[in-house]
Amino acid sequence: MGEKHWFWATLTLSSITIVSVVFAAWELVENRYFRNADYLTLHYLYITRGVASSLLLAFWAAWFVLRQKRKSEEDLRRSRERYRGLLQAFPGAVILYDSALRVLEWNASAERMYGYKNAEICSQPLPIVPPDKMPELREFIGRVKSGQPVFDVETMRLSRDGEPFEVQLSLLPFRESSAPMYFVEVTSDIRERVRWRERMLEIEKLTSMGKMAAGTAHHLNSPLAALLLRVQMMRERATADLSADDIARLEEGLKFCKHFVQRLLEFTRPTAVEKRNQDLGATIESVAGFILPTIQAKQATLSLDTAQAKGQQVYADRNLLEALLLILLTNALDAISSGGRIRIRCGAVDSGRIAFAVTDNGCGIGARDLEHIFEPFFTTKDPGKGTGLGLAIARNVVLEHGGSIRMESEPGAGTTAWVELPVAESAAGESTAPKERVAS
Repeated sequence: MGEKHWFWATLTLSSITIVSVVFAAWELVENRYFRNADYLTLHYLYITRGVASSLLLAFWAAWFVLRQKRKSEEDLRRSRERYRGLLQAFPGAVILYDSALRVLEWNASAERMYGYKNAEICSQPLPIVPPDKMPELREFIGRVKSGQPVFDVETMRLSRDGEPFEVQLSLLPFRESSAPMYFVEVTSDIRERVRWRERMLEIEKLTSMGKMAAGTAHHLNSPLAALLLRVQMMRERATADLSADDIARLEEGLKFCKHFVQRLLEFTRPTAVEKRNQDLGATIESVAGFILPTIQAKQATLSLDTAQAKGQQVYADRNLLEALLLILLTNALDAISSGGRIRIRCGAVDSGRIAFAVTDNGCGIGARDLEHIFEPFFTTKDPGKGTGLGLAIARNVVLEHGGSIRMESEPGAGTTAWVELPVAESAAGESTAPKERVAS
């Protein structure tokens, strides 16, 4: 608006100046050469002066407007070239489409990532969204229309050959004056990041397995010792009829050992991410029971309060959820001394979210270290006692499931890890029965 006012002000002032100069010059000519002219001559002189002023003013205005128009067109052309250059040089795939998912812009990075050329895909329906992700995209568009841009969401897209791959997506609104709202989708290929995350998860799981070796041996020792005693007793009574009770106990002990070893195998075997509704309370109790022998071997206590999580469903991958809990529990176990305490408690945060906390009374973390605690390879443990990947993996798992994680700690007083997760819609509002258990 300021540039428009400047244009009209300049044109008006320059026109007034031209008219003033013409009239002044004509007045000088008239006084010098036509001072004694008759009335008719003076009349023609006035008419000639008016026509000359009008023609000169018209030519000036036309030249000024055309010059300004050419300047504006040149500025617009340079702006478009700059915009196209930035769009093509942007490292992420930038796609502009309307509410009907008809493509309007498609940059060079999108061509490389998805395999479609700009000329063949513009004005065509968006072909890169897997069918099972279409409801998700519609939900994102609805959020953008309501004024909530979508940033850094991990999802799936399809290449030209139909291969699905992981991308990080941001969706923003785009308007052109009175035109309807368009949508700018910016995606980056994160396949390598996902592969590294999976590798780090496997490393952390194997590290946890090493730490639990002593507890596992302690946990298996009792039933195996009882089985050995039963076998010895059966050997002494080899001539007598085998006791049905002995056989039952032997079978029960063998089943226990088999189930425990099977859990170990399932834990170490890499599996594909598969999100389903999971009972948060039951998952916490299962993982707590799995790590309990290691805690007992350290003569520590584990307290569980799953009152508000029992029966609550979260949409999660069971393997990743168990890994998250194991990371937090093993960190707490490393922080406490012999006879220490670990507590897991759950509670509803607000409608649609559930939280759980893992608290220990260990050594705690200093404020300077606490702000770096989620960085990969950062650890406060002694050399050789930690990879520095556990909490970085835990944070990625929580974010992938739409949740949040934070740490509260005080040196010498202990640490609390808070995790919030969205409740699956099908389970929202279900009632739970209180439950408290203490194991030592």
